[in-house]
This record gives sequence, C-alpha cells and structure tokens, in this order.
Amino acid sequence: MDSKYIKELLSAVKNGEIEIDAALETLRNLPFSDLGYARVDHHRSLRKGFPEVVYCEGKELRQIEGIMQELIKSGENILLTRAGEDIYHVLEGWGLTVKYYREARLVMVEQREPAKSRGIILVITAGTADIPVAEEAALTAEVMGNTVERLYDVGVAGVHRLLAYRELLEKARVIVVVAGMEGALASVVGGLVGKPVIAVPTSVGYGASFGGLAALLAMLNSCASGIGVVNIDNGFGAGCLASSINQLAE
Repeated sequence: MDSKYIKELLSAVKNGEIEIDAALETLRNLPFSDLGYARVDHHRSLRKGFPEVVYCEGKELRQIEGIMQELIKSGENILLTRAGEDIYHVLEGWGLTVKYYREARLVMVEQREPAKSRGIILVITAGTADIPVAEEAALTAEVMGNTVERLYDVGVAGVHRLLAYRELLEKARVIVVVAGMEGALASVVGGLVGKPVIAVPTSVGYGASFGGLAALLAMLNSCASGIGVVNIDNGFGAGCLASSINQLAE
C-alpha cells in the first residue's frame, strides 16, 4: 500500500474529515476485494492514477454488477470498455451519473469532475471506418483527464488532407494514429513530427489485410522514428498510453 496515501488518510482522520470507522473500512478493502470470480483492485488509482477499468466483453452481467458495486465505493470516475447498452441501463438505474458512447462501446460513470491536462492529445484516423477504435482511444484519454482533439479521415489516399492540418500536428504533445488497410498513415505522421506517435492498427480492410495483421506488421516495420504500436483495435491501450506520456509533463 502507498505510504503517502496512508499518511493522507491519517491526516484526514485527525482533521475530522473522515470518521475512524470509515478509514478502517477503506484500509480493510485495500489492496483488493476478493469476489471469487474477480479480485477488484482498489489500489490501482494509487499506482496508476486511474482506477481499475472494467473490460466487459466475456463477462456475465451479474459479474459486472458485482465489480461495479466495489469500484463505485472509491468515489472515482469509472470506465467500462467493450460494454453493451444493457450495462449502461443497469448502472443508470442505480442512480449514478452515466454516459454511454455507443460507437466506442464505452460506459463512463462520473463521480467527480476530472482535472484537464494542459497538453493536447491528437487522435487521427486514416478513414471513417476507423473512427470506433479512435473514439475508444480519445474517450479513454479524456476520462483520464486529458485534453483531446480529433482529426478524422486524413489517410494516405489523399494525404493533402493531413498536410492541411500541420499546425494541429505541431500543437499536440502526443499523437495517436488509427489506421487499417496497410496502416501507412502512422509512418507518414511519424516522419512529419518530433513527438511520440502511438500507432493503432485496426481490423478494417479487405481480405489481404488479414483482419488488421497487415497494418500491425507495417506499423511495427515503420522506418519513421518515435512510433510505438499497440495491438489490433486496441483503442483503450492507446488512449491509456497517450495519457501516461502526456501527464508526465504536467
């Protein structure tokens, strides 16, 4: 457990900001709660700066409900990825402030106003079909307290569309590039800017793209420097990494 957190908790008790019983309950639940089917990590926000994110795909609704009952005790904002609309309606019925982003399949539970970073994360797509993955990245970064701008459908089939926004490219602190097909856009952007570029291959494309494998390999083999690559369709991973890089400078 984080010693700084314990000191802050003891100080809160001393100043009458929190009852002793409540402080003991908080300590009792750290670092995790064992639900049998899940071990809910209450310590993650201390280590990573954001609470455990719930990946919903493959989980039963009752399991997600149990995990959420533990996580909402923290008073932090909570993110659920690859979530269906049924999950949104359940949480809304609990009286929580909930937002559902259908295109990105994200559910956001708002329990406090996040502080926004000064640095900008720019999320770019090659095509319109890449937007769902891009929105997963952009919304993840926003939930984690970042200022995000978007630049969509500027792929290499019409590269002049990208070059028209050079000022926006220069203004960003971190750039996330989302592309399917051959995934060439990440190399183009990486060759234009001197800042971290996070490449996200998508499963968008015709048969020879092999469900995103062609874009993944192209991005890994890029000759442009300063590019990091996450897994196919992993918008969440890109948004999280972009947030970590951006907030190092805060």
